[in-house]
Amino acid sequence: MFPGFTILGKFISSYSLCAIAGIFTACPLSIHWYKKRGGNDIALILVYLFGAVGAFLGMHILYGITNIPLWYFLAESEGIKDFILKFAQIFGGSVFYGGLLGGLLAGGISVRVQKLPAGLTTDCAAPALALFHCFGRIGCFMGGCCYGVESEHGITFTRSLIESANGVPRVPVQLYEAAFELALFFALWLLLNKGILKNRLLLVYIITYSVGRFILEFWRGDEYRGFLFGLSTSQIISILVFVVSAVIFVIKPKKRAESVEES
Repeated sequence: MFPGFTILGKFISSYSLCAIAGIFTACPLSIHWYKKRGGNDIALILVYLFGAVGAFLGMHILYGITNIPLWYFLAESEGIKDFILKFAQIFGGSVFYGGLLGGLLAGGISVRVQKLPAGLTTDCAAPALALFHCFGRIGCFMGGCCYGVESEHGITFTRSLIESANGVPRVPVQLYEAAFELALFFALWLLLNKGILKNRLLLVYIITYSVGRFILEFWRGDEYRGFLFGLSTSQIISILVFVVSAVIFVIKPKKRAESVEES
């Protein structure tokens, strides 16, 4: 594993580098697809910029929510500096679902404000989102976070920044999810090029990912993620996201058909 390196006294994590690589690979592809179909590339860049802000806030807010039992430490802070330090510890981590939901909300607002074609925008974004997440999970593997359960046939971390991950062979669940996301990327790319499930590819991504994430969570070994009713926080969110997205997926074409009949 390679968690990162230090330059001029500043630590650069492998996860950050992978995330940056994902952004500069996935976004240009999405913009190319969008422009090729008659969209405005500058407008889509603005959508992604707003989406990035929403994703950043969302991933940290949801992480903080999973740490609700620790919030009482904030009330015990001794001064502003101590409060900021504890706040950073409670909200400093990230949860993908928080980033996904926050990014979709902020990006959706940008689409509406700019009056962009929502279906085309989300169709072009769906494969790119899967590709970006693939890079992110590779970064998780390199850094040793989001690690898997112990397994005699697993991979042993020795340099993970999370001490509990080191020293025992673990299921490389990060790579499993990266492979799943890569396969999802190619599937969505094919659907986009073929014009299949037009205006619903983002829903396809969310529905498929929620199922995959629910299953992969059983091989996760980082128990600090939070659990409720025997399920992890991400599994509970996966169920909710799947149900809501599936309902929208079914209802959306029916509404379109009704509007065509009325006209």
